[in-house]
Amino acid sequence: MASKKQAGPGFAVPAQEPKNGGDAARLVRKPMATFPQQAAARGRRALVDVGNLMNGRPSLVNRQKQAVAATANSHKAVDVGSKKPLVPQAAARSRRSLADIKNPRINDRAAPANRQRPLAAVSKRNGKAVMLKECKVKPEVIVISPDTEKEKKAKTSGGPRVCRRVPTLFGNLTKCSRASDGVVSSPKKTDPYDIDTPDSCNELAVVEYVEDIYRFYKSTEGTCLPLSSYMSSQTEISERMRAILIDWIIEVQYRLILMPETLYLTVYIIDQYLSMESVPRKELQLVGISAVLIASKYEETWAPLVKDLLCICDNAFTRDQVLTKEKAILDRLHWNLTVPTMYMFIVRYLKAAMGDKKLENMAFFYSELALVQYTMLVYPPSVTAAAAVYAARCTLGMNPLWTDILEHHTGLSEPQLLDCARRLINFHALAPESKQKAVYKKYSSPKLGAVALQYPDKKLLPV
Repeated sequence: MASKKQAGPGFAVPAQEPKNGGDAARLVRKPMATFPQQAAARGRRALVDVGNLMNGRPSLVNRQKQAVAATANSHKAVDVGSKKPLVPQAAARSRRSLADIKNPRINDRAAPANRQRPLAAVSKRNGKAVMLKECKVKPEVIVISPDTEKEKKAKTSGGPRVCRRVPTLFGNLTKCSRASDGVVSSPKKTDPYDIDTPDSCNELAVVEYVEDIYRFYKSTEGTCLPLSSYMSSQTEISERMRAILIDWIIEVQYRLILMPETLYLTVYIIDQYLSMESVPRKELQLVGISAVLIASKYEETWAPLVKDLLCICDNAFTRDQVLTKEKAILDRLHWNLTVPTMYMFIVRYLKAAMGDKKLENMAFFYSELALVQYTMLVYPPSVTAAAAVYAARCTLGMNPLWTDILEHHTGLSEPQLLDCARRLINFHALAPESKQKAVYKKYSSPKLGAVALQYPDKKLLPV
């Protein structure tokens, strides 16, 4: 009978089997040093699965099962009699690892402080415990830009956080472009004649290009002016008939509430067409109504219908006649309708005058008086517009009568405007007794300030 030996630290002594045939039962002795290593391997696999869960990926259940099966099949020490595994400590450690898996994600509970650290695998080698060192990963800090003194004070004092703006490529390019243009290096000089600063935020004012636009208008207004002596080539119409037609068109524009741009463009179309074609007397009104239709289509958002215009004419013409004349006018003018009219200049000059609504109404009153008179075609639109502003300031008794800003933007001095302004003041004085009273009645209404009722400046009246 074999004697029992005391189990050493590295060996397990299973129970003896009963004697059978005088032979002693064989003892299965295997070194225990490998079992804690296998348990540590299982712990590491469990920790790998923990990492998967922390990264938002499901744990690899199949991998856990494969790891457990592989460990159970290789080097598994069992009792011959009871056939039970001899490493319950490793299984307990695995269960602890899986319990820690549930805390952070599955059960929405924070893991205990002692479990948040990486588990230290303990193995026994020759009776000595070996502790595996914890692997601490130092977080990487990326510094975009150093803190300023203001940000440091805010952090130390517990104040609000200061949002740092990261420099971008577009910002660097813009800064370099401005530096190359001298915007950054040299301070911007204030222009005493700048009248567009209040409209710097208005995109429709095109402040960046407005000076170039009006410079172009002045350079091209002489190329598209109607002839100031075209009445000599007309056989059936006269200056008086033209004045009656324009006076009627001003009344139509006021009743239909058309834009002032439409009125000034209509008069230009009529004069330009009469400069090129000889028109019979019976077709003069047809030319006028067709010009209103063309200008309305060019300037208005909603142009009046042909039947409405025919109704204003008391159905003196048919629809086909109006459309035919419209085509004839456009063909003769070569479809050139983008021209600088008096309205474009007077709006700019009133802005330079920096006056009130009364000055604006008075200036438009003088400009529409000029539309009616055939003799005013000798002046370019820019000169007539400047003279209308000057005559309005004289009538209202404003001081000074002509400023440096107005002279800068109009390009005209006070002596250059006197002749045209005297004619406008004379038309104002004769307006109450004139047969063409559409302009006078229009600007006598309180809606437009009743500026026509003002007494004209006696100093500019001819003796």
